[in-house]
Amino acid sequence: MHIDQLSVAELSTQRDSVLHQYNALQALNLKLDLTRGKPCREQVALSDALDGILQGNYLAEDGTDVRNYGGLEGLAEARELFSTILNTPPEETLVAGNSSLTLMYNTIDFALTEGLSGPPSAWGNNDRVKFLCPTPGYDRHFAVCEYLGIEMISIPMLDSGPDMDIAETLVKEDPSIKGIWCVPRFSNPTGGVYSDETVDRIARLGLIAADHFIVMWDNAYAIHTLYDDASPLMPIRDRCHKYGTMDNLFQFGSTSKITFAGAGVAFLASSKKNLTAFKEHLAFQTIGPDKINQLRHVRFLTNPEALAEHMAAHATIIRPRFDCVLDALERELSDSGMGVWSSPRGGYFVSFNTLPGLAKKVVKLAESIGVKLTPAGATFPYRDDPQDANIRLAPTFPNLEEVKAAINAFVICVKLASIEHYLQLKD
Repeated sequence: MHIDQLSVAELSTQRDSVLHQYNALQALNLKLDLTRGKPCREQVALSDALDGILQGNYLAEDGTDVRNYGGLEGLAEARELFSTILNTPPEETLVAGNSSLTLMYNTIDFALTEGLSGPPSAWGNNDRVKFLCPTPGYDRHFAVCEYLGIEMISIPMLDSGPDMDIAETLVKEDPSIKGIWCVPRFSNPTGGVYSDETVDRIARLGLIAADHFIVMWDNAYAIHTLYDDASPLMPIRDRCHKYGTMDNLFQFGSTSKITFAGAGVAFLASSKKNLTAFKEHLAFQTIGPDKINQLRHVRFLTNPEALAEHMAAHATIIRPRFDCVLDALERELSDSGMGVWSSPRGGYFVSFNTLPGLAKKVVKLAESIGVKLTPAGATFPYRDDPQDANIRLAPTFPNLEEVKAAINAFVICVKLASIEHYLQLKD
């Protein structure tokens, strides 16, 4: 029965029952963690063959000795392979070290301080610099902006992606808005996939925005499908090429959740003009990336077909964890009025919205019984969720039994917070 249809007596009875379950969990001294989307031990073990795969052969296809300096844009065969993930030409793709976040930070910092088209284009020449941030979204994107002093403007995430009516209006009216963050496939944390229309409208933002506006297209989960019915993503590069907005686009990806999370390779794609400027910027920081690791990855993953098989093995490992979470939420909270949640078909997260004003309370209740959740507000700029409702659940890292215990405890916390809230309203 929906919570707002329950009488005070019925609410009190349910509270006593849920509180009994909560106290029983507290006595167990649980140590469970659903905070971050890390691959589990079984997932990283899928790539153990990386260790020793070169067998003393350090020569790339063109004869380059990968043990030496150079190759700022990455190995040719690495660019060939990883460009397929972003649906970009190899010549528009740069392959670097292990972190796409590093590439994203460098891109923003470069645009801010030096300018993608030279010093006159530097965002820092302006009194204020703003960024559009679809919310709920990725906390590390927001942290980059906050650290660099870029003002963040929240725009709602719809089932189709960012609310483009709002985004287009803001970009037209405010020339200090210099970019937008996007996680277009299996968004963090909602798991949504941008619709074709949304991709097309984002590609056109460069036509209506002020000069030097960029789309930060963090396609972190481009090939991380869990179910066969997962929606595809329209390649934004094709749209930008059509509209002449290639200079407004930076795409990012990595193998962080494909091979070894801490020892993968990251890649960036943009226009040839942007890549030339960006490589000149990188040349002051490094003489070249870890080409040995790039070569290891190419020889391990070999081609797009082998990469697809590898990702299918990942899905087999973590799909039961997502099924466990979604089944528990459906079984215990469906039609209860105590919350709504996403049902992602890929990626690493489930997004849960409590009743307004209860996310922090649920997180605190969970912490008190030994279940760590991502802090309420983390998925919003400045860690401020105006509704205090969103909680990001990350079920990949714990084993299945731990996921089951954690989600059952989470459900009890949601019920307890919701029932107590309604009792206060009816008091």
